[in-house]
Amino acid sequence: MSVYIPESVRQFVATRADYRCEYCRIYERYSFLAFHIEHIISQKHGGTSDNNNLAYSCPICNWNKGTDVATFLEGIHVPVRFFNPRMDVWSNHFEVEDSGLILAKTNIGQATIKIFDLNHFDSMLERRYLLANNML
Repeated sequence: MSVYIPESVRQFVATRADYRCEYCRIYERYSFLAFHIEHIISQKHGGTSDNNNLAYSCPICNWNKGTDVATFLEGIHVPVRFFNPRMDVWSNHFEVEDSGLILAKTNIGQATIKIFDLNHFDSMLERRYLLANNML
């Protein structure tokens, strides 16, 4: 369900994120698609539209995440939540190789990479190019 987010809130969220996806870290200026204001915890799961539950997201990350908030990882029998840009530090959960591959440092990173498909071949190629040209 789409929720109306006032322009002032959209601007705040975008500026706070430096106009970059808070999940895959791609800058909006290098995307052909407009970025989304995303509910970190979806409304379906009780999330609100306040600033602390909103993130700036590229459409690919937002579409892959959908309304999910967690996933199961192999060998772990409890759900593992996704990276939350309001309470987590990106570099504590991920690192990026020069190849464009995003590596998980934690189970939270692994769960996020899995569901958001952060290492899709096309995304890796794009990141590799952006890294090589100091654009990421």
